[in-house]
Amino acid sequence: MSAPQAQHKRPLLVELGTEELPVKALPGLARAFFDGVVEGLRKRGIEVDGDDARPLYTPRRLAVLLPGVAAEQPEQRNEVLGPYLNIALDADGQPTRALQGFAAKAGVDWQALERTSDNKGERFVHRSVQPGARTDALLPEILREAIAAMPIPKPMRWGGHDYGFARPVHWLVVLLGKDVVDAELMGVRSDRMSRGHRFMHDKPVWFSTPDDYVESLRGAKVLVDPDERRARIVAGVEAEAKAVGGSARIDAGNLEEVNGLVEWPKAVRCGFEPEFLAVPAEALVATMEANQKFFPLLDSDGRLSEHFVGIANIESNDEAEVRKGYERVIRPRFADAKFFFVEDMKQGLAAMGEGLKQVTYQAKLGSVADKVARVAALAEAIAPQVGADPALTRRAAELSKNDLQSRMVNEFPELQGIAGRYYAMQDAALDDLAHDDRVAVADAIDEAYRPRFGGDDIALSPAGKVLAIAERLDTLAGGFAAGLRPTGNKDPFALRRNALGLARTVIESGFDVDITELMRVSAAHASTALLHAAAEKQQKDAEDAERKGVKLADNQSGGMFLPNADALANDLYDFILDRLRGYYADKGVPAQHFNAVAELKPKSLYDFDRRIDAVGTFAALPEAEALAAANKRIGNILKKADIEVPGMEDPALMNEPAERALAEAVEALYGETAEALRKGDYVTVLNHMARVRPQVDAFFDAVMVNADDPAVRRNRLALLRRLSERLGSVAAIEHLSI
Repeated sequence: MSAPQAQHKRPLLVELGTEELPVKALPGLARAFFDGVVEGLRKRGIEVDGDDARPLYTPRRLAVLLPGVAAEQPEQRNEVLGPYLNIALDADGQPTRALQGFAAKAGVDWQALERTSDNKGERFVHRSVQPGARTDALLPEILREAIAAMPIPKPMRWGGHDYGFARPVHWLVVLLGKDVVDAELMGVRSDRMSRGHRFMHDKPVWFSTPDDYVESLRGAKVLVDPDERRARIVAGVEAEAKAVGGSARIDAGNLEEVNGLVEWPKAVRCGFEPEFLAVPAEALVATMEANQKFFPLLDSDGRLSEHFVGIANIESNDEAEVRKGYERVIRPRFADAKFFFVEDMKQGLAAMGEGLKQVTYQAKLGSVADKVARVAALAEAIAPQVGADPALTRRAAELSKNDLQSRMVNEFPELQGIAGRYYAMQDAALDDLAHDDRVAVADAIDEAYRPRFGGDDIALSPAGKVLAIAERLDTLAGGFAAGLRPTGNKDPFALRRNALGLARTVIESGFDVDITELMRVSAAHASTALLHAAAEKQQKDAEDAERKGVKLADNQSGGMFLPNADALANDLYDFILDRLRGYYADKGVPAQHFNAVAELKPKSLYDFDRRIDAVGTFAALPEAEALAAANKRIGNILKKADIEVPGMEDPALMNEPAERALAEAVEALYGETAEALRKGDYVTVLNHMARVRPQVDAFFDAVMVNADDPAVRRNRLALLRRLSERLGSVAAIEHLSI
């Protein structure tokens, strides 16, 4: 852009002032507002210098601050094609009615029209240049469009108005350079007056130009830049932690929520009675972070300390009162957690399991106790396959759901498994275990839930990994057997998350197990559970009817439809592959590589992963594309073959040098790769495959596959089939062909 044009750019400020916006939605609303304004300007041809700009916001405002915006649109050039000359002019060269009408519509004399030509001949055309509209005239509509496009699922309405927004709107600033842009949004007319901090500067803030915005609000005790606010929060928390010789636990999600709650953050260090530290730290942390948005402080050894930091939205003249308030709100929750913990310890983890018989897991699949029994049997069967202790793994599985009956988990559901780990370490019913075995059981109870969320680590201990796998296999098989497959966005049993957690645990643990067989066993267990649950329901219905004096007709549960275990296992495998597609995409694996391995459906997910890695190495070789294309060509030839193809080629029927050379290369390839293929050394297999490219190219250049002699034709097809089978032994490499 030329220098004169650049001089016409001016900074733009739009600030929408509201009541406190919903904290979790705040960053998204700010981004949507910012993007909507920028997009509205650019789609109208208005140049914007804003590559480094970003949304600015606080709980009470959404702002767009752009360093340079063109004062007007560029010239609007318009071209309207008119009639061809043979229609526009008569024999004397005078305008016909068609031309006169076109000229009148364009608002010019017909002689002022220009001419142009295309492949049909010469015709009249009207060209015009209109000055671009001024940016300040377009901004009101741009702002209305931006607000209408914002993701506000349940807009609020106020004052009897028919418009709505996330929260009631109280002021509007729209400045283009030093000028106020006349606009009205949701009943509020634009001005250059904003508002400062609600308590520390409760008076108007006047902006001369957009360049004053950030600094003027800072002077009014408002940090409108979320990055600056976030940095001040972190610095304040870390300073308070350092003051007591510890470190701060700063959870990213908690930090983001706190950042959306304050305009002028002030860190306040608080404390609680050390006796509460006897309670599981996770319960105290959950209370501080989830319920109160505080930041726990850790001691020099990384353990939870009796200190925490609250972030005030004010610099109080009496900080001690703020501290007392923070400590007062947290103490009752801590007292409850302590009471629950002590009472649960009196009962003991093992004793809690009795109550699981009365807790329904799923109506068609029985109780939680039934699920525990299935998981325990499955875990015990998997353990020896991966080097875990079967007895300890089963013991952990049998106790893994007991803490669901605890007072602690009833109050803090997010502590499932975590509470069980604490109780297992103290329960006298586990005194028969050596210390290390008790620790292994306790850790497995906790780790069975890993990964708990996206990006979370998998279980660490052998028993924990096995239990995590068994738990998810049963959940998936039971969900599919009971007809609970996810549909659209609905997934009430989190089967998608369980499938990915299962796959990650197997792959990242390096467990080379036959997942298809494990799914078949799980599916069979689920079918049995369906039968038992149906029989129990039938018996209960009969007993209820008998008490009421009614006799039910016989209806044996054996007549119910049960899914086929093999078919169910196949469905589960495909479901897991769908989850793995995204998993590998996130790791940068091209879709072609994934599809090449997925077509073979390896029984082991760990083997699947090794094949993916090998295909990535192979795809980088110069021979890969040609061999992939050749294998695709071979596949097409074999599909079209209308004669029976023998299992082995006959050297006596080979009369072409290129044919014999390929046969020798294929035979050598089988010999060189057999052991590597057996060991799963797929990189070696694929490297040997790359070496046969010259013979493959020479064969297709010199040999006619569909020879006139049927015997020769069958022989050549047999050779190609043997080659294709080995080329596809690691992955369906034809997917790599562009």
